[in-house]
Amino acid sequence: MKSFIKEFKEFAMQGNVMDMAVGIIIGAAFTAIVTSLVDDILNPIIGLFVGDNFANLVANFAGVELAYGKFIMAVINFIIVALVIFCIIKAMNKATSLKKTEEPEEAPTTKVCPFCKSEIDIEATRCPHCTSEQPAE
Repeated sequence: MKSFIKEFKEFAMQGNVMDMAVGIIIGAAFTAIVTSLVDDILNPIIGLFVGDNFANLVANFAGVELAYGKFIMAVINFIIVALVIFCIIKAMNKATSLKKTEEPEEAPTTKVCPFCKSEIDIEATRCPHCTSEQPAE
């Protein structure tokens, strides 16, 4: 049981888990802001054109109310959140690509024997395949 708790503690304290938790909390707060923008600003502006609070628009079919105004406002809410997340991820990807530097090439560890064309160690003075002396480079 102690090893299970230890493993869980290591897992919970990993950078990815903490980053995810912070992202969820900020995402929830951001969603509240976008919901307020849609409900308190966009909804009344759209309501000016339809003559009523847009979220209150409903259609009655056979005694069933379809609140299409609320649905449309939820779609607008989703589109705004998705657009902002897209822009943030695009900016982060661009910043990450600018940050990446090219890794230097490693020095070669082998060379080709000029006589038998076998691959040999870079420091070899004689080819192990054809026994010819290697020219100095």
